[in-house]
Amino acid sequence: MATILVVDDELGIRALLSEILSDEGHTIELAENATQARSVRERMRPDLVLLDIWMPDVDGVTLLKEWGSAGLLTMPVIMMSGHGTIDTAVEATKFGAIAFLEKPITLQKLLRAVEQALVKTAPPRPAPAVAGLPSYPRPEAGSLPVAASHSLAMSNHLPANNTLASEQSFELDRPLREARDAFEKSYFEFHLAKENGSMTRVAEKTGLERTHLYRKLKQLGVDLSRNKRGHGGS
Repeated sequence: MATILVVDDELGIRALLSEILSDEGHTIELAENATQARSVRERMRPDLVLLDIWMPDVDGVTLLKEWGSAGLLTMPVIMMSGHGTIDTAVEATKFGAIAFLEKPITLQKLLRAVEQALVKTAPPRPAPAVAGLPSYPRPEAGSLPVAASHSLAMSNHLPANNTLASEQSFELDRPLREARDAFEKSYFEFHLAKENGSMTRVAEKTGLERTHLYRKLKQLGVDLSRNKRGHGGS
C-alpha cells in the first residue's frame, strides 16, 4: 500500500477521496493549499499526489512546475479539476503529470488511475533464484503458463479468510427469516473476507450503497473488526 497526498481546497473532496483511498489500504495525507502541500511533500515524501488545479493561493499546475524545476517531482502526480479543458490537461502532462481526472470523479476512474500510477512507478521485483534449479526467462506481460493461469482462476473464487473457505452448511428446519438471515450473514462474511475487508469493493460487488451495507451488516451481527485490515479499518 502507498502513502498518497491529496491536495484540494474543497473539504468535501478531501474527505471523500480520503475515505475511498483509506478503504483501499492506503495511508492518506491531506493539504488544502499549495503551502500545506509543500510541507507534506517535504515531510512525508508521498508515493503519489492527487493535485487539484484551481486553488486559492497557488494553482496546481504552477505547483507542479515548481516541483519539477526544483527536482522534487520524484513521485507521480494526478491532476484533478472540475473546470479543466483539454489544453489544461495537455499542459499538466507536459510538466510532469501522469494523468488528469475530471470532477466529479467516479469511483472506478479514481481507483483505476491510482492503481495504474502506482504500478508504473513500482520498482520491478526480480524472481528469487533457487540453488540447483535452472533459470528461465520471465513470460511477457499478459501471458501466463497454463498451470499458473489455472491457479489464478481458482484463487479468484476463494476468500482471503481461510475460516470461510470451507463449505458452508445451513440448518433448513427453521423459520424462513432465520434461514435467510443466516445465509445473508455468511454471504456478506464471504465477500468481506474475499475483498480483505474493503467496504467499497463489497458494496460494488453486492450492489448496495455503503450506508445501506453498513446497516445491513450491523443488523445481521457481522463482526467487522476481524475483517479490518492493518491500516485501522474501512
